[in-house]
Amino acid sequence: MLERLFALKAHDTTAGTEVRAGVVTFMTMSYILFVQRGLLGAPPPAGAGMDPGAVVVAAALASAAACLVMGLGANYPVALAPGMGENFFFVTVAGMSVSGAVLGWRVALTATFLAGLLFLALSLFRVRERVFHAVPEGLKYAIAVGIGVLIAFFGLQKAGIVVGEPFSQVTLGRLDRPETLLALFGLLVTAILWARRVRGAFLLGIVITTLAGWAAGLLQWHGLFALPPSPAPLALQFDFARTLSLAVVPVLVVFVFLDLFDTIGTLIAVGDQAGLLREGRLENAGRALLADAVGSVVGASLGSSTVTSYVESAAGVAEGGRTGMTAVVAGLCFLVALFFYPLVEMVGGGMTVTHVLAVGPERIEVPFLLIPTVAPVLVLVGCLMMRGVTRIDWHDPAEALPAFLVILGIPLSFNIATGIALGFITWVLLKAVTGRWREVSPLVGVLALLFLLYFLFVRP
Repeated sequence: MLERLFALKAHDTTAGTEVRAGVVTFMTMSYILFVQRGLLGAPPPAGAGMDPGAVVVAAALASAAACLVMGLGANYPVALAPGMGENFFFVTVAGMSVSGAVLGWRVALTATFLAGLLFLALSLFRVRERVFHAVPEGLKYAIAVGIGVLIAFFGLQKAGIVVGEPFSQVTLGRLDRPETLLALFGLLVTAILWARRVRGAFLLGIVITTLAGWAAGLLQWHGLFALPPSPAPLALQFDFARTLSLAVVPVLVVFVFLDLFDTIGTLIAVGDQAGLLREGRLENAGRALLADAVGSVVGASLGSSTVTSYVESAAGVAEGGRTGMTAVVAGLCFLVALFFYPLVEMVGGGMTVTHVLAVGPERIEVPFLLIPTVAPVLVLVGCLMMRGVTRIDWHDPAEALPAFLVILGIPLSFNIATGIALGFITWVLLKAVTGRWREVSPLVGVLALLFLLYFLFVRP
């Protein structure tokens, strides 16, 4: 049955490898459950003021639904969950004031639902698939590399190895901090296992790091089993009357824009790493793009922000995942997590520490979240994704500069869509001024113009 569903032999993988890869994927992205609770569940203005328990349930159910659609429908090893960038925009929308009244989380939730329906329509009519295949081949490799740098940077942040700094923006963190020492230990152990080609190196690395953290007293045992809260406080809590107004239309545009290009970028990156990107094209790309649309509609109905493909899926691919069975296992893990939430929190919930910023004569303590158990895997996955840089034509400035801006733009803006936008605009501009208009398809030209308008009038 598994062979018929996922064609394991054709993808040179086994059920055991796919299960292991799915668990690794889930472990590297399980932090989203705790981010959702802390962000959407926090009171305004820092959060959206939603019911914290219901937020977690909605995120887990939406992620599971989207992962199942991705795995069974597209047979891709890509997991989905509420997007980080979309989360922050959701909170921003909930706190917006229109005509003297704050919009609130119900309007943000309704906008997410309507955007999900629009994603669904665009996917069914294959508009999103055409956009996916319109991305120039050189930019596709650059996107994969840029996302690899983003993943590694995120891992270094969550390990406490790099931290924020007001003048240089980033600097070396305190390597003597116990949580950072745990992450460095995990990075060393996992790198040794990986270098020695130990099967399940990444999953084993997470387990060893977790046990070491527990033994050192850095991770607290909260129990094993707990019944999940009810999603009722958020389910179907829509406000169509206030959302369907002219003032909220730009919100829908940004929701669509962010998810469309976040998903495209992730599918390109993970597809390239898994060997699914052939001559710049992904088979079943339309079905893959359908998954986040379904996830967003289901998620918004339950009380979650926009669902999108996760770059952490690359960790599962690095573990050997090649088919949709990886995504299905990750989705099932989200369901299981609802009942084993205390255990998941110990491994993936991380811990909040403070970083002291010196701003002139003042010293400001800034709290931030470290996840030393999974951060080492993210750093190593970023390393794996660098291979695509050799497939970019660095001898052609019209190809090299746009690719370079994508690779820099994604991690430095901490936004996949922004990096892609920089690449598109520059690619079209350089092709035009060098008299190579014929290489620019009408769709690429339109997308570049839309990106430019986004930068000028929409992006805050």
